Amino acid sequence: MGRPKKISGKQIKWIYNAITPKNPLQFKFEFALWTRPMIQTLICNKYGTKLSLASIGRLLAQLGLTCQKPLMRAFQQSPPLVEKWLREEYSEIKARAQKEGADIFFADEAGVRSDAHSGRTWALRGKTPVIATTGARFGLNMISAVSPKGHLRFMVVPGRVAAYEFSDFLKRLVLGAERPIFLIVDGHPVHRSAKVRKLAESHNGKLKLFYLPPYSPELNPDEYIWNDLKIKNNGVGRMQIAGPDYLKRKVTSHLKWMQRTPDMIRSFFHAPTTKYAA
Repeated sequence: MGRPKKISGKQIKWIYNAITPKNPLQFKFEFALWTRPMIQTLICNKYGTKLSLASIGRLLAQLGLTCQKPLMRAFQQSPPLVEKWLREEYSEIKARAQKEGADIFFADEAGVRSDAHSGRTWALRGKTPVIATTGARFGLNMISAVSPKGHLRFMVVPGRVAAYEFSDFLKRLVLGAERPIFLIVDGHPVHRSAKVRKLAESHNGKLKLFYLPPYSPELNPDEYIWNDLKIKNNGVGRMQIAGPDYLKRKVTSHLKWMQRTPDMIRSFFHAPTTKYAA
């Protein structure tokens, strides 16, 4: 007959419903991602049953759950607004762009610092390495825009990105464009500033701005530009940066290389959260 089960079917159903739609913070844990020890504690607190970690692993497999890297969302994000954007607003923008013969671009800003290294390093087994960095840090800011057709436009900014810098980028974006441009950005005050609004209006319909739902960067395909620039194997996050001029050259070189790889830019529109814009 085998050994009797330590938890019942009803309890298993409760465990599934506790893990899948909720996060550990809702159960007074201090970490937002589920781990086997946390699930072990959850079951013990709820039912007084202590399962081994191996048993927890088998239970999770039985429930069809696997350990995955999550997609992060800001807790301030409004799911109804996101749903409305995906279902209605972007469809209207796309239809309007088609009617007016416009190209759709998504834009964003980002910064890179000299000490922002990504990846791993070699060290003695069991001893976490500590990396000493210089206090003489320096950085660089950038603005870019991408389209579903694989186009990339960018501008490197030595200082902070304010309304003047963003307006300058918009002028460059429109300059030489054969079709009107519908530019989608987040709701940052710079993007909604009077200077930017007046600039857009001055182009007589050749440039129109639209805004993503609040706290929804995952909807912007342009975010992947910065991910590739900073984190990927050939990105600046894995380089030894010799100085500000060197950083600018490397950033500019990498972005120009991306401009020559439209297939990569188009791939940014096929991620789970951006394929709506493909």
